[in-house]
Amino acid sequence: MGSDTRKLLITGSAILFVGIVAATLAETVLGGIGRQGPHTNMGWLALMLAMGCLPTGTLTLLLGIAKVAAERRK
Repeated sequence: MGSDTRKLLITGSAILFVGIVAATLAETVLGGIGRQGPHTNMGWLALMLAMGCLPTGTLTLLLGIAKVAAERRK
């Protein structure tokens, strides 16, 4: 596995992990999320962080996984 592939996997995993933690905190510790959104300002910040990190981390991780699969086919 190349160093750039390893970087993609590590970065994607880290970003996805931050998004999952932010979403979990917004739902549990920071007041929860109701029909009209989070109940606190910190909840809103955590939700925005999660909304940015979850798709970005997922796509970066999928790119790394696809690159690993392509390298194994060679």
